[in-house]
Amino acid sequence: MKTLRQNLPLLVTVVLTAAALFHGPIHQPAGYHDFADQTLRFGIPHFCDVSSNLGFALAAFWGWVKLSPASAHPDLRHGWAGYRLFLVGLFLTALGSSWYHLAPDNASLVWDRLPIALACGGLLAGVLGDVRGRNSGGLTTWLALAAVVSVGWWYFTDLSGHGDLRPYLLLQGLPILLIPLWQWLYQAPAADRLAFGGALAIYVVAKIAEVNDHQITAVLDPVTGHTLKHLLATMAAALIVGRLTVRVRGEITACAGACPPAQPSTMNACR
Repeated sequence: MKTLRQNLPLLVTVVLTAAALFHGPIHQPAGYHDFADQTLRFGIPHFCDVSSNLGFALAAFWGWVKLSPASAHPDLRHGWAGYRLFLVGLFLTALGSSWYHLAPDNASLVWDRLPIALACGGLLAGVLGDVRGRNSGGLTTWLALAAVVSVGWWYFTDLSGHGDLRPYLLLQGLPILLIPLWQWLYQAPAADRLAFGGALAIYVVAKIAEVNDHQITAVLDPVTGHTLKHLLATMAAALIVGRLTVRVRGEITACAGACPPAQPSTMNACR
């Protein structure tokens, strides 16, 4: 029973992968680029969908400033390689998604999807390194490669007229199931489970808003479904970054108070 419980994440991954293979290619919906936001402001087309990406850059910047100096912190060091990729993916999402929404087409969509896939892979690696207490560097490398392959697979199959989103969607879906499962199996702190679980739930709502872009716009105009998706996804990312900063802040504060500034070596030891 214990072995089955420990292997649940692997079982979930295998079942989802097998289901994707059995299902067959998943194609991008027709009219995917027909977004509800048609505003033109300050000479920027699709202004709301473009400008709402700023939140990703701000969340990434906040996380980098707060977490990078604390990368050796006991509560961060094992997952830092993954979380670093997550933050890089967030920042690149702000750039790539803004570029895509200026003139939506499949060529520019690559630069929207690739950073999202990198962020998902980084989050997976970071959390697993966290809960297992093992360096996430190797897994981060493999998942970054998987992210590139997943988007590349869609793009090159699309060029042949049969774009297949299965690897990309699998990489987006796995964190929603595996992260709560890992945190439960390895008895992560309740605050971690609440923050990450809340973030993943918000992200699911964001994806629902994305697929109901025009319907939401009809109700909330001038707020569009896709703009709302960006705002909700930013909120989810900020919740994760916020939780990580809280985890490292306590020891840094204690260290700052306990270590005399005139003794740098003591500060390093305390860190």
